[in-house]
Amino acid sequence: MQTMSTNDLYPIFTKPDQIHTLLVGGGNVALEKLNSILSNSPNAKIKIVSPEIKKEILELASEKPDLQVINRKFMDSDIEHQTLIICATNDHELHKHIYNLAAGENKLINVADTPSLCTFYLSSIVQKGNLKIAISTNGKSPTLAKRLKEILNDALPEEIDQVLHNLEMIRNKLKGDFTEKVKRMNEITESMKSSKD
Repeated sequence: MQTMSTNDLYPIFTKPDQIHTLLVGGGNVALEKLNSILSNSPNAKIKIVSPEIKKEILELASEKPDLQVINRKFMDSDIEHQTLIICATNDHELHKHIYNLAAGENKLINVADTPSLCTFYLSSIVQKGNLKIAISTNGKSPTLAKRLKEILNDALPEEIDQVLHNLEMIRNKLKGDFTEKVKRMNEITESMKSSKD
């Protein structure tokens, strides 16, 4: 019988428009990562470094002032002033080198399709207005994460964002300290759970 492991990742949501991200690579995988970031944070600050860059990346950069494209090979100094690093090339040795640089400077790094060289993973994301749900399989199956994303996208009604807006208005009108507000919001939202039973 196989021993079940657990997912020990701690999910966080970053603000890519307030930090600096380095994307190493200019091909299809880099474009996929870039589109993923921009679809969630259109004003993300991203530096892209690669000797070859797809025209779709160049087109995005021409529309987005916070995208900086540097058309050359990666240099060690490229990681300076960067918070997140994403490697998306087909050069495994370069990825290992960048991982070691990042580890030496306590920078967060994601290397496409190489979980052992990642200190963070990019999740599958479900978004309905202000509601955002990140899905992680601990790097084991991006395909399952993609399928769960499709299921949740279909299951969550479009009106969920209006519900969220209404709950924010209620929360803002509540009196009392933090504990009292949490208790009251729990009472209000309890009916959401029981309506599914």
